[in-house]
Amino acid sequence: MSTDTPHYLPVREAWLAARQEEILDPGQLIVDPHHHLWERPGWRYLLDEFLVDLRSGHDVRATVFVQARSMHRVEGPAEMRPVGETEFANGVAAMCASGGYGNVRVNAGIVGYADLTLRDAVRPVLEAHIRAGGDRFRGIRHIATWDADPALLNPAYLPAEDMLGSEAFRAGFRHLGELGLSFDAWLYFPQIPRLTALARAFPGTPIVLDHCGGILGIGPYAGRREENFATWQRNMAELASCPNVMVKLGGLGMRLPGFGLEEGEIAPSSEMLAAAWRPWMEEAIALFGTARCMFESNFPVDKGGFGYAVGWNAFKRLAAGAGDDDKADLFWRSAASFYRLPPIV
Repeated sequence: MSTDTPHYLPVREAWLAARQEEILDPGQLIVDPHHHLWERPGWRYLLDEFLVDLRSGHDVRATVFVQARSMHRVEGPAEMRPVGETEFANGVAAMCASGGYGNVRVNAGIVGYADLTLRDAVRPVLEAHIRAGGDRFRGIRHIATWDADPALLNPAYLPAEDMLGSEAFRAGFRHLGELGLSFDAWLYFPQIPRLTALARAFPGTPIVLDHCGGILGIGPYAGRREENFATWQRNMAELASCPNVMVKLGGLGMRLPGFGLEEGEIAPSSEMLAAAWRPWMEEAIALFGTARCMFESNFPVDKGGFGYAVGWNAFKRLAAGAGDDDKADLFWRSAASFYRLPPIV
């Protein structure tokens, strides 16, 4: 199994299959607002593989594809090559829109990549994405994960520490709002104040914070759970004051958070996942409200840590005490609103 960074976990199919659970609340509608599709050395996760997970019991009606350096063009100007990923994602979406793959609309929304530090030169790239994605293209993710410890860096994405605040990045970022596009923010929790400053500078641009705000529990952050939580909580509270920001609740199946659940003889149960995730997710919901929070799978990345059916069972355990309206927000309505998806009911 090939992975891009040392903090991704390998997918172990037999380990995952050893954990089987009954599907909780199978009638709950779901939009999965964060997943990837790719074919890399030793790691294929395309529509066929995703459909196996989608058909594991939960009622997933639509999904949002998020950039992952998949299917970039090999020719043409470098800045335009990521448009190939949007072309690919839109093709998969068209396949599923035919109804031939069931009632799930895979890639109903598409988030691509463009180098926003290109300043005004990014405009034609964004316009090319919009054309390639038809009526499904929704926004850009330009990964900002940075830390002083090089072991925490993804070699595929090496942004400057101050990228979000740089004049070049912001010159490109302003085109998102002008074109009606949103921004997916992936960074680590100590960087959240930089995102808060960006959100305040562009209050008209919708932003969603990926993966619970980049929780870390390995490397220099190991053994400091209470201190990390306090810093994360403080940073998230400030970010929550920005009404244009929402949060994705997920992405905790990677090695980064340091929960260690991948060390079990078989994959963790939904009870185990919910117990590990509860403090972070419940606090995020308390700060942002259900209308600004959405559960996400982050597959296949999080598949190294748990199975798809078990992961959504864990989300359902976390939401068990919520009313129907709040559940609708968390499982589908917030995602459908943010990404402006077609009706799923």
